[in-house]
Amino acid sequence: MRLLRVDENVEFSLTDDLIDNIPPYAILSHTWGEDHEEIGFKDMSIGPKKTKLGYNKLRFCAQQTARDGLRYFWVDTCCIDKANSVELQEAINSMFRWYRNAEKCYVYLADISTNGYDQSSPSSQPWEPAFRQCRWFTRGWTLQELLAPSSVEFFCSKGKRLGDKKLLERQIHEITGIPIGALQGTPLSEFSVDERMSWAENRQTKREEDKAYSLLGIFDVYMPFIYAKVRAMHCVGCGKKSMVITH
Repeated sequence: MRLLRVDENVEFSLTDDLIDNIPPYAILSHTWGEDHEEIGFKDMSIGPKKTKLGYNKLRFCAQQTARDGLRYFWVDTCCIDKANSVELQEAINSMFRWYRNAEKCYVYLADISTNGYDQSSPSSQPWEPAFRQCRWFTRGWTLQELLAPSSVEFFCSKGKRLGDKKLLERQIHEITGIPIGALQGTPLSEFSVDERMSWAENRQTKREEDKAYSLLGIFDVYMPFIYAKVRAMHCVGCGKKSMVITH
């Protein structure tokens, strides 16, 4: 597992691949833009291009990590060498655990711009309609990023805190249909397979295979890395769509 290390000037750099003694870290949950807009693994080896749109997310995460008294954070765009198939397979299968073990999970909502949470009006926030329509709630990978960590905090594109998973659990439940108990940490094994599948039913991923891979942690299974070998099937009996791994 590679992390980004934050120095005393709140600049950040990539660590070596850490095997044991992983230090406490924060983790970012976000929606990807176009690939050319994101800071990738190769970018970090030569120094991230600050003109790229994706740099803003990393800068926010470094600053928030420092504010929370941590020195390390993880971001999927640049902490995985995706050219290394072994490393990519390990990352895909470890993702749920990495989010679960994070000290903090920061959700960066690029499509909300606000001054943050108004303590004087807890029941009515001007950004709530936009929050309910956020792209983040439609993506496949963000399901596990919502459920795995105990601490999930939501921020707008200006870096202002909107609230955490506990404070916003009613809204999140209404948006996603996920039971309050699951949001509060009830073991996912206590929910039926059909119920857990329903949480992902309307979520999308860039690649068809990721619809299956993004659910590995939700069902506590390990799967070999087989991109381009996952296809959608319909059950003859019930007509439900499911993901099938083919060789």
